[in-house]
Amino acid sequence: MANLYVQATTDLNKNTEWFTYPAAWTTYILILFFSWLVVLSVFGCSAGMAWTVVHLSHFVVTYQFFHWKKGTPFSDDQGVYNRLTWWEQIDNGKQLTRNRKFLTVVPVVLLRL
Repeated sequence: MANLYVQATTDLNKNTEWFTYPAAWTTYILILFFSWLVVLSVFGCSAGMAWTVVHLSHFVVTYQFFHWKKGTPFSDDQGVYNRLTWWEQIDNGKQLTRNRKFLTVVPVVLLRL
């Protein structure tokens, strides 16, 4: 007898599914680059100081939204993710996925700029 049920293979968590889109990594890098351009042009500082400001602001924003804030802003998940941060929700909690590796490498590269 054939399997009568379809198994979903996509991430049903609306809070993290945007990061699985093909252009998410490119957009993330472009936001960092344009933030550097804004800091460079508005404050008129050196390129190194602008990267430092971008790195520190990236740290504050990602710490708050990726590692501190728990749950999702959506009510249709019925509280399944209320005890999990965004980092724990990404890729359904699987470790060493491409997305997690990318998000680990980005601050290291920012530090080296």
